[in-house]
Amino acid sequence: MCEEQNVGFAEQKVKVPSLHCDSRVQTVSADVMKLPKQQVRELSPKKKGFSVILSDMCPSVSGITSRDAALSFELGMRALDLAVGSRAANIPDDNFQKEEESCTSAPDDNGVLQPRGHLVIKLLESEDIRELNQICRPLFKKASWLRPKATRSSSREIYLICQDLQS
Repeated sequence: MCEEQNVGFAEQKVKVPSLHCDSRVQTVSADVMKLPKQQVRELSPKKKGFSVILSDMCPSVSGITSRDAALSFELGMRALDLAVGSRAANIPDDNFQKEEESCTSAPDDNGVLQPRGHLVIKLLESEDIRELNQICRPLFKKASWLRPKATRSSSREIYLICQDLQS
């Protein structure tokens, strides 16, 4: 029997389409910026974390390029923090550190991504996202960028693909 479980987090309530999903799929309505890692871990199979984390988070786009990119970067850093916890401690963004400290409800600051796990983060292209890649490179066996061919030419969406979290 397959023990994989899919958990989606959204600020607004999301209905899981029963036609395409079974009991292994669930959604949680919560603000991911305030969600404790331990609460996320509790949702995983055997409470041991997840083998894959996909962050498709995107800020409410304002049309102000620099603002939208900064918010996207902040969401990406939060996804990384949830995944690897204190292993990404070299995060130089003071605002993120303050936010991250408020998210932690327990002394356990381990991420929820299992060793050898994979992380995918959607971001809006900007100069800041290079910093995220630099943080991920030593943590994962491979970190690379992907801009899917199906992406509209006007879109600034790009994905950071991190494979094989090092132990």
